[in-house]
Amino acid sequence: MEDIFLPIMICGMLFIGMPWLIFHYVTKWKQAPKITDEDERLLDELHLLARRLEERLQTVERIIAADNPEFRPSRPLHDDDYDFSRQNLDRRN
Repeated sequence: MEDIFLPIMICGMLFIGMPWLIFHYVTKWKQAPKITDEDERLLDELHLLARRLEERLQTVERIIAADNPEFRPSRPLHDDDYDFSRQNLDRRN
């Protein structure tokens, strides 16, 4: 009896259990929340706002550095590592 029961259990796990488990998690993955167009527009607006604030901060630091020679900005005035002009233009309408 055990000689028959074990192969049936293995076949059931392989052909029923594994596909059910895979399809279960695939459907959960597809139901997961995704970024909407409104969320993406909000992120773009926040990016532009952060860029404008960074430019203002650099301007203020340059003015203070020109008036006070002992002033040391907390970071370099020109950050060449980051390109503010990069944007996600693929999904824009």
